[in-house]
Amino acid sequence: MLLLARALAAHGVAATVAVPDFIHRRIARTTAGNDDDRDGGGGVALASIPSGVADVGDGDPPGFAEFGHAMEHHMPAHLERLLARRRVACVVVDVLASWAVPVAERCGVPAAGFWPAMLASYRVVAAIPELMEEGLISESGAPQSSPNQSDDDGLRQGKMLRALNILPAEVELNNGELPWLVGDSATQKSRFAFWLRALHRARSFRSVLVNSFPGEAGGVAAADDGHPARQGPRVLPVGPLLAAGGGDTSTEQRAKGDGPPVAPCKQQQPSSMWQADSTCMGWLDRQRAASVVYVSFGSWVGPIGPEKVSELALGLEATGRPFLWALRKDPSWRAGLPDGYADRVAAAGRGKVVGWAPQEEVLTHGAVGCYLTHCGWNSTVEAIRHGVRLLCCPVSGDQFINCAYITRVWGIGIRLGGGMSRDEVKDCIERVMEGKEGRRLQEKMDGLRERVVTAEATSLAQRNVKSFVNEIRRDQPPLSMQMYSIL
Repeated sequence: MLLLARALAAHGVAATVAVPDFIHRRIARTTAGNDDDRDGGGGVALASIPSGVADVGDGDPPGFAEFGHAMEHHMPAHLERLLARRRVACVVVDVLASWAVPVAERCGVPAAGFWPAMLASYRVVAAIPELMEEGLISESGAPQSSPNQSDDDGLRQGKMLRALNILPAEVELNNGELPWLVGDSATQKSRFAFWLRALHRARSFRSVLVNSFPGEAGGVAAADDGHPARQGPRVLPVGPLLAAGGGDTSTEQRAKGDGPPVAPCKQQQPSSMWQADSTCMGWLDRQRAASVVYVSFGSWVGPIGPEKVSELALGLEATGRPFLWALRKDPSWRAGLPDGYADRVAAAGRGKVVGWAPQEEVLTHGAVGCYLTHCGWNSTVEAIRHGVRLLCCPVSGDQFINCAYITRVWGIGIRLGGGMSRDEVKDCIERVMEGKEGRRLQEKMDGLRERVVTAEATSLAQRNVKSFVNEIRRDQPPLSMQMYSIL
């Protein structure tokens, strides 16, 4: 959202990103001493919206139910007062922060949507009404056979979505891998109601800005028509929204796998909610080029469980390769880590376990040859941007769709089995890092990276941003182009 606001600011928009107060405080703590970052950077202002949620410090953010209640019942009045004090041209709303849409309507301010994930996942979500109409999912979002199909026909989610021309033929999703199927049945039901409400409100958007890149859709004809769902808003790909600084020179060296590592180029990064351990950069400087396995399961998804943590730890150690593992310093995240593990691998010079890593800098570094990832979209785009091959372990939400594109559409990574045994971890890392398969993955990654970071791709994204700004400007008097982005 901050990168989108910076892109809008570059086109003459006075952009403000409004976030819940506990997120605002966390950003302020992690950027202490840097006033530009606290202001959002790139000419972007940050505003805090009281949420009524207790400050959890550096702990986990509030749960879905608590924050969902705050969004619907506490935050709207505060946003309304914020908008009433200014002449605002447009409110850009994270599609899942749909609580802001009726606020904008009451204030007479037009609203547009922002989808920070890939276009494919937006297309799947936007198709929910059609999937319900066809009887392919229930009123609670659970997959079910259509009335014209017998129970033993074995309708798979991938086939279902391909039949509706939503996903390309290569994509296969198993039962339970739709992005709204998170948690137990009761949780899924409440979350699906949340999705339906968001889709209902999104019908008022004239445009949805999507953090996607040219060619992402993998050949689905309808993906480029601007309207991925019937009667939907205009879709404008505006990404990947790259931070200032462009690409890097580490990809060529990663392919060769020899020589000293390439130091990362310095780039302006968006404000962070997490305090990174900068010592891992010096550690990377001491490793051979393309030799390091980087492991991170992101900042949003929950812990993967003690058994998987244990097997992953032992599998990484068994490879004999250097690895950097970003694993939050929280008992629930580190449960299953063998006693003394971090100290043991550090003493052997084989591994480094940190609470949080400066991921963009890590992926830029020429010492990194493989990224074991949960397949979050930001992580996926960052890996593509820096040409790092992927070993996929999706956990929740849209990560399964992202993984299917990584492994089957683009061919830039392989998927780790759900069991995550130490032997499988070791074997998959060897496949990604070495031999014919590893070289093929790198060639595919290099090709995709060239398409994503080319001047043509950037120019298309810039044209879409300019088109969006001009559309809003036509409806506003001069000098009133202030936009609020609601996260």
